[in-house]
Amino acid sequence: MISGCVNHGKRADMNMQGAADHSDSILDAVLNEIKPEVQWAHAPTTTGSCDVTRRRTVMTIVSEARRGSFLGLVDRFWRKSGYRIKAINNDADAPAIYAQTKDGFGVSLIIGFKGQAFFEVDSPCVKESEVAESTTPPNGPAYEDVYPLPRPNVHSDFWSAGAP
Repeated sequence: MISGCVNHGKRADMNMQGAADHSDSILDAVLNEIKPEVQWAHAPTTTGSCDVTRRRTVMTIVSEARRGSFLGLVDRFWRKSGYRIKAINNDADAPAIYAQTKDGFGVSLIIGFKGQAFFEVDSPCVKESEVAESTTPPNGPAYEDVYPLPRPNVHSDFWSAGAP
């Protein structure tokens, strides 16, 4: 979560629902950029006193041989979109990219166990409001009321391939 949600750091131009909607558009954009397409599902939305975190979990298996390509594609898209890359974790087991949008949203991609990719967007501090669930439909099973989500279970001839 992005900290600093005291009064002096709050964005007056957006409430938490607006931040959640903007987070969804950030996630939509990066997932639409990934070709061939990966299947994803919503992960829990969380809220703080003045911030929102939206998450999406990739259900397509991203093989060890393809993780570098997957991370590179996302890194290039975020840079092209004007995001500032804050950190890159080159760990072989859990590589990750952390970036920030021009308007202060933190974005991350973390590759976890069995190549499962996790996207997360953290909003800056905004005006408090109710936050509805995302209206963007997942491109596979919704896994309603399933937590934690299953491990990646969708095979892709490209992303799941054993050779680069």
